[in-house]
Amino acid sequence: MHIQFAQIDWRGRPTRVEYAWVGAPPGAPLMVFLHEGLGSLLMWKDFPARLCEALGCRGLVYSRPGYGGSTPREPGQAWTPDFMHQQAFEVLPAFFQAVGVDAPRERPWLFGHSDGGSISLLYASRHAHAVSGLVVLAPHIKVEDQSIRSIAQARDAYLQTDLRQRLARYHDDPDSAFWGWNDIWLDPGFRSWSIEADLAAIQAPVLAVQGLQDEYGTLEQIRGIARRVSQTELLELPDCGHSAHKDQPAAVLRAVQRFFQTHCAGQDAARAQPFSQTLSF
Repeated sequence: MHIQFAQIDWRGRPTRVEYAWVGAPPGAPLMVFLHEGLGSLLMWKDFPARLCEALGCRGLVYSRPGYGGSTPREPGQAWTPDFMHQQAFEVLPAFFQAVGVDAPRERPWLFGHSDGGSISLLYASRHAHAVSGLVVLAPHIKVEDQSIRSIAQARDAYLQTDLRQRLARYHDDPDSAFWGWNDIWLDPGFRSWSIEADLAAIQAPVLAVQGLQDEYGTLEQIRGIARRVSQTELLELPDCGHSAHKDQPAAVLRAVQRFFQTHCAGQDAARAQPFSQTLSF
């Protein structure tokens, strides 16, 4: 994986964004990967490449500002309750422009995990005609007590175990990544956060995936999407926690392949035809 860096201007601050291309060459359908609240480009490991190889598409993987090799938070900077809206409405469009992705023309697919799933949904609600489809794993559409309990436990682990050292493998500044995420989720002002009202504007098909043992959210998160976005398919996986692509990778790959090929068939035939083969895992 060849890691590169793009420069964007975010709210008047020059910001470096770490990214990499994987999979097929330009001209193939584009899948953009949006990581979880403690994730980064490197934390995906080889999953984006495996998925893109199976689909015959190209992938764009990046670390949001504050994560991985991207510009860390400034000392004392705290995320605000609208931080995911900022990522969807400000950072992602600026990043697309910086790396030469013409989203209205290319209509990328979005693959988001956890906070990245929420950001994907928000982006698709604002740019309804610039997204071909969404795959969201364990997305958050509102704050639940279960989420808060687990995030509080993560804070204890960060302070008392080797979690900081383990995160340092994937982030230049693990404190930037961890405390940016943890502080805002545990802020009392965040308890009323919800993107439920935004979902009705989504026009792209959605595959929403959640593990039955997800410690960070209940099935209401994805079932709530299905009630508001009629073109939603649900996949509820047993023996699976918060990271379905790690706990049940074969099931996720099969489901995404079927979803992708089904909806490619209804789009531009010239783009869809080369990717209509059946693969097995």
